[in-house]
Amino acid sequence: MTKLLCLDDSYLTVCSAKVTAVDAAANRVQLDQTVFYPTGGGVPCDFGTLSANGTAWKVTDVHKKDGAVWHVLDSAFGPLGLKVGEAVSAKIDWDRRYKLIRMHTATHVFASMMHNRGFGITGNQIGTDQTRVDFNCETGAEKEALEAGVVAANEQLKQSVELKVYSLPRDEALKMPGMVKLANVLPPAVTELRIVEIPGIDTQADGGCHVKNVNEIGQIKLERVENKGAKNKRVYFSLATP
Repeated sequence: MTKLLCLDDSYLTVCSAKVTAVDAAANRVQLDQTVFYPTGGGVPCDFGTLSANGTAWKVTDVHKKDGAVWHVLDSAFGPLGLKVGEAVSAKIDWDRRYKLIRMHTATHVFASMMHNRGFGITGNQIGTDQTRVDFNCETGAEKEALEAGVVAANEQLKQSVELKVYSLPRDEALKMPGMVKLANVLPPAVTELRIVEIPGIDTQADGGCHVKNVNEIGQIKLERVENKGAKNKRVYFSLATP
């Protein structure tokens, strides 16, 4: 299993690692540990480089398959040439990571404000420049509720609130109201859940990377709203630089 260092420190940009598996046909490798976040939970993977023996390969995709984390390397930067046990240096594109973690934490804040207004979250796709959140709702005044939710979220984002990340037994965590906000989706069947808490704002089970403090995020700007059925709205938002 690859240790995901990014889940302990979202601001770590580089690490040393050892190759634990090689798939030459797909130009991809597994590592014993990594700073790269693999695609998951509506959050895209990190990009960056793997370096060894004077050669640097561009990492174009990071994904999980059957529990393994694979780093896909751009063959244009040279033949794979890596062997199991070989030492490498892994480095992420920090600018991309920082955009993604600001968006991810902002999504938690916005989704919490909408959850409080009776909106169910049915999906999301985090982006570097724009993020999409899908809601189901039966308020009869969805437009007004969405606008009020953005205002409420932006008020929260003006504060200085440090996030807390910790683990709880699964059964205990799932008894807490609002712990799972994604409609009809339960966390993985594990004995302990990773919890991301934004004190006074939101607490939920989450397996991704986040900022340290909400004051790093900036302000949410509602870009557009699309109707996806009588009770479903697709909301796109961007972030103003803090």
